[in-house]
Amino acid sequence: MSTAVALSAHPADANRRGIIAMAAAMTLFIVNDALIKAAAEAMPAAQAIFIRGLFATALVLVAVMAMGQVRNLPRLADPHVAFRALLDVLCTFGYLVALFNMPISIATAINMAAPLAICVLAVLLLREHVGWRRWAAVTAGFAGVLLIIKPTPDGLDGWALLCLGATVLNGARDIYTRRIGAHVPSIVITLATTLGVTMVAGPVAVAEGWRPIAWHELSLLATASVFLAAGYHLVVIAMRGGEASLVGAFRYTGLLGALIIGYVVWGEVPHTLAWLGIALLVGAGLYILHRERVRAREAGHR
Repeated sequence: MSTAVALSAHPADANRRGIIAMAAAMTLFIVNDALIKAAAEAMPAAQAIFIRGLFATALVLVAVMAMGQVRNLPRLADPHVAFRALLDVLCTFGYLVALFNMPISIATAINMAAPLAICVLAVLLLREHVGWRRWAAVTAGFAGVLLIIKPTPDGLDGWALLCLGATVLNGARDIYTRRIGAHVPSIVITLATTLGVTMVAGPVAVAEGWRPIAWHELSLLATASVFLAAGYHLVVIAMRGGEASLVGAFRYTGLLGALIIGYVVWGEVPHTLAWLGIALLVGAGLYILHRERVRAREAGHR
């Protein structure tokens, strides 16, 4: 059964599974972000990404073998799989370089704009119907992003713009995931991502100049790879299941973790406008969930 058929047959169940997978993935990504940010304080960004990628790729390869999917490894050459991996490489590098140069709470908050891109692209590319209420929620979320990044001559910097650009690519990647046929296992798509990021990071790390790495940093990156690999896989599952414009909105669930980790580890406290923006983003996401529940109830009474 194709993904499209499964979704149309049980849309409410598919949406619930997608939401749970996305929320879990965001939690894992926040822990990964904190670990690699800490490790990158002692080495260039590309080196940290490369070492973490080696561990993550090894873990995913083990999962591929354990799941009996070795026979599907040739599907790594599928054009859709390869293009999705390219999008992931671009958004990963953009986001992490920005993250290493700005507070984790602010970077994560900007990353919450991905549902806006997902919602727009879902309408343009997937022909999903998005009503005026969901558009209003998305608009409120965008206003929240503007408050967080403070688009004034004194408040907006290049790292915030880089993070926002990576966020748009993030949304495009998630939408493109829906283009990949059901015949390609999710774990193979995950492997394509880890391989792509690692293969690009390696040469860049060498060009930047390789620095000696302590066991402490190595352990941080190894641990980060576990959270990263699991998060990648859950995102693929989430975006191949429920409505992209709904499931994508639940990226915001990792924001609380980022705020807590940023404060405890780095003493980061968002500025006043950022708090207001965060409230708008979270409120918009909660409202989208409310509207989905209303739609599900209405569909059940037909």
